[in-house]
Amino acid sequence: MKQVEFKKRRKQLMKRIGQGNIGLIGSASEQTRNRDVSYPFRQDSDFYYLTGFNEPEALAVFIPGRPQGEYILFCREFDEKKALWEGAHAGLMGATKDYQADDAFPIDDIDDILPGLLENKGKVFYPMGRDSDLDHSLMDWINHLRGQTRSGISAPMELVSLEHIVHEMRLIKSPAELKLMRKAAEISAQAHVKAMQFSRPGLFEYQVEAEIVHHFMNNGLRAVAYPSIVAAGKNACTLHYTENADSLKAGDLLLIDAGAECDHYAADITRTFPVSGQFNEPQKQLYQLVLDAQYAAIAEIKPGTPWNIAHEASVSVLTKGLVKLGLLKGRTAKLIKDEAYKAFYMHRIGHWLGMDVHDVGDYKINDEWRLLEPGMVLTIEPGLYIPSDCATVDEQWRGIGIRIEDDVLVTEDGHEILTSLVPKSVEAIEALMQAA
Repeated sequence: MKQVEFKKRRKQLMKRIGQGNIGLIGSASEQTRNRDVSYPFRQDSDFYYLTGFNEPEALAVFIPGRPQGEYILFCREFDEKKALWEGAHAGLMGATKDYQADDAFPIDDIDDILPGLLENKGKVFYPMGRDSDLDHSLMDWINHLRGQTRSGISAPMELVSLEHIVHEMRLIKSPAELKLMRKAAEISAQAHVKAMQFSRPGLFEYQVEAEIVHHFMNNGLRAVAYPSIVAAGKNACTLHYTENADSLKAGDLLLIDAGAECDHYAADITRTFPVSGQFNEPQKQLYQLVLDAQYAAIAEIKPGTPWNIAHEASVSVLTKGLVKLGLLKGRTAKLIKDEAYKAFYMHRIGHWLGMDVHDVGDYKINDEWRLLEPGMVLTIEPGLYIPSDCATVDEQWRGIGIRIEDDVLVTEDGHEILTSLVPKSVEAIEALMQAA
């Protein structure tokens, strides 16, 4: 993503912070995997959203109206030895030249410099409670300033959540963001198609996972957006199953929930299909019910619609269908009121999608479901999960888990399904697998 995008975001943030105040946000830290080995570094989403700076040990400072420059970046100084062992890093010169910071200072000097930047500021906007080291340092800096009141220096009197501002900004995607999300969606969709073509009885779940991740990486997307779920048979009834260690058996369904990340932007797709290439009758009936629920929910995605309407549409379709198939008994309206469907459909219809797979942004405003707006991206993912030991249903339904998930963009006049390249009708899935 070009630096002009990050600069535009910072300008918007400065307006919301207001002159006379200051904003702070720290980078993610490197995390130890074991002994002296770290996990692959992944930048904090909010920090990256505002800076585009992809290194640990950094702090961004925003001071609207500061004559010497409004955007300051504290980061590591360039170290030739570190560059030899670990690769290139920006250093102070790179922070200003490549990342357009107005000023850059060594992160090791932060205790000497930052208190001066806090002087006479009214409010401090920062992610409260998210970084204990920053919490403690900020209190130390503020207390240091309080000790200088006789010199005419005032300390900030109010701490405000920076996240509330940034998360509302992140909720509406720009054209540049949507370009990355479309790429993530396209490559993820292709990977799901390959997984359908590849799957057959006798393989292991992790082999299918490897096929998916291979396609991500082979197309330049080296990170998964979340741990892949490859769940065969009754494993699909565990919503966040990630062990991916069992074998694929003839007659089972395979649920795959997997998505790639493109420059910090996620895709999130789920498909469920028969390992042997053909649904049996109970599988087909439950699958079609979930698909009908998804169609009904997606039809509600348009500007001005409250967030919960899509979920209510899915609940209505699924509950009626479960009564018709005999898995629930009673009047549909009462079953919905009593939430009887939650025995088999225990999650909501979806979530915001963006830099995080479960992305930021409020679902309610003033205790009312928020209205959808153009530029929002969300998932639509109804499901049914019938435990293998469920004694209240006929044996033919037991051990079946189904979820169908697509990524949906709210447009000016309706919606766009970003992940439509993956087949999801019974006929299309069977045709694809049998051809393979």
